[in-house]
Amino acid sequence: MGVQTVMYLATYFASDELKMESSQLIITVLIIQLVAIAGATLFAKLSDKTGNIFTLGVLISIWIGICFFASRVNTVNEFFIIAFCVGMVMGGIQSMSRSTYSKLLPETKDTASYFSFYDVCDKMGTVIGTLVFGSVGEFLGGMRNSVLALMVFFIIGLILLMFVKMKEEKIIAS
Repeated sequence: MGVQTVMYLATYFASDELKMESSQLIITVLIIQLVAIAGATLFAKLSDKTGNIFTLGVLISIWIGICFFASRVNTVNEFFIIAFCVGMVMGGIQSMSRSTYSKLLPETKDTASYFSFYDVCDKMGTVIGTLVFGSVGEFLGGMRNSVLALMVFFIIGLILLMFVKMKEEKIIAS
């Protein structure tokens, strides 16, 4: 819920809370996209060494930190730093989540049904996350509280991840 919502609403937060101009928002999106390539590669290598579950735990923990610091950002430069961090974990968590999900699936030829379910849950999570973001902002005032509310989703996700048991992961020693 949190990842898609953060990416979907980040520019709205920046323009409303920090009064960033559209040119600065474009720079932010470029930072995120370019850094995401390096982040996905970095976390794929970490996963090779430590396994998917551990790597997802690291990624979710970083997202928790991003939400915390984003709720306190006051300048455009601080927001660019947050954008860099988002880029680092964005590609990693998306690819790692799909990879882990595929490893949890039963042996079957009908993986399309399972991934359709995954995509529907992803879309529902975005809707719920956006609803929570807007509701918290409306009732508690300001988007900074909304960002902290999204942090709760990541904390819940991290707790639930602790209960996921995978088939033996092959850890490749370097």
